[in-house]
Amino acid sequence: MINQICTLTAQELIEAFQKKKLSPVEVMEAVLIQAETLNPHINALFGSAPDRALALAYESEQRWGKNQPKGILDGLPLTVKDSIKATGFPSWHGCKANMQSPLDTEDSPPAARLKESGAIIFAKTAMSDIGMLASGVSSAHGITRNPWNTDFNPGGSSSGAAAAVAAGIGPCGIGTDGGGSVRLPAAHCGLFGFKPTNGRIPHLPTDPVRSAGPLTRSVVDGALLMNVLTRPDSRDFGSLPPVQTTYHKKLERGLQGVRLGLLLNMGFGPSASDEVIQAVQKAAGVFEEAGAVVEPVSLTFGFNPLTAIERYFMVRTFLEFNTLAEPQKEQVLPYIQQWVAGASAVSGVELMTTMSIIEQTKAILTAQFEKQDYILSPVMPDVGFPAESLGADNANPIDHIGFAGLYNQTGQPAASIGCGFAENGLPIGLQIIGKRFDDLGVLQLSYAYEQRREFDISWPMISA
Repeated sequence: MINQICTLTAQELIEAFQKKKLSPVEVMEAVLIQAETLNPHINALFGSAPDRALALAYESEQRWGKNQPKGILDGLPLTVKDSIKATGFPSWHGCKANMQSPLDTEDSPPAARLKESGAIIFAKTAMSDIGMLASGVSSAHGITRNPWNTDFNPGGSSSGAAAAVAAGIGPCGIGTDGGGSVRLPAAHCGLFGFKPTNGRIPHLPTDPVRSAGPLTRSVVDGALLMNVLTRPDSRDFGSLPPVQTTYHKKLERGLQGVRLGLLLNMGFGPSASDEVIQAVQKAAGVFEEAGAVVEPVSLTFGFNPLTAIERYFMVRTFLEFNTLAEPQKEQVLPYIQQWVAGASAVSGVELMTTMSIIEQTKAILTAQFEKQDYILSPVMPDVGFPAESLGADNANPIDHIGFAGLYNQTGQPAASIGCGFAENGLPIGLQIIGKRFDDLGVLQLSYAYEQRREFDISWPMISA
């Protein structure tokens, strides 16, 4: 019974609460046992607060008994990423140097919205140092492993969030995405991961390229969370005006005549492997059969945009790194220490040149959407790398983020959804990208594909 509960989606759990078939206490107990059983194998969680979670589950059970839920997520157990502040939990930002920091005394906007809706945050999830690796390696958390095969990496930087959800330790996790950090681990772990239009989900500190986003085992669950996460918070002065949309009730959409660009090569960085290309092409065929118009597209930059983006993040990361005392700096992952060392040599002119290159990149990329409604692409060029690795290429750990990272710069909504499996048994992710503000459209296309794909996912470890 415990494992069966842990296979249920968020939507199924809420319906079970409504019909009195399950109680929030039963579900929380099942999830906590799942965490106790499986987390030692995948190292996804930290800061667990089981007693508090069970007390909150009991309060939710009482509300459901009176048919007076707090909100649409009442009693739902979930996790938030290390970098999302939540009262009473630790926030280390992936760094061993921060492990002695006091517990959070306030809720960031995502945590506040979840709590207001009755959701129960029962733990936080691991991430890489300062979120600057698309990997599950961290000086604070150690190595987070992929539930599909623990010899492999779950991706990052929202590594623990993806690993936990794929293993059935809660139906949902909230991550953050500054260069693919929700979509990449979603692809590694076969999940649905969504980076909305920048500013759609309020978050702190306010940031022009980073967004919070859901990691779930179904598109409906991701849409359900969007209803709550997008509610306004005046503390984030960069957030968008709220849109009164019940995302999970508006997912049905016809595909006849929808114009889709098929982008299989970014024009820089590693080329996609044959099995990734074949899986994405097959997914594009699903859309074509449903009436969409699919057209191959290509990009021409004449330079590698990741070089500029990496320099921008290097300087930005240096500012955080430089707030640490000298002994603390030595506790940060050695690669990050070496990487940020070059930031102090970047002149103001070089930084402004970098920002200009990024603006050129955005113009080239967004121009493609004048011809297409959406673009389909891989999430990453290959499938899986060792759990201990910093990235697909240890010497250049961010090289494999080329398909995902640019849409943080343009602010466009983008999702990852599983579109097949590689020979090594690991999932392959399809990326669906929309125009700015068309978050609902990307969710609708993701749902349309999920309903039509020719395979079901038997999640690893859940029924072990």
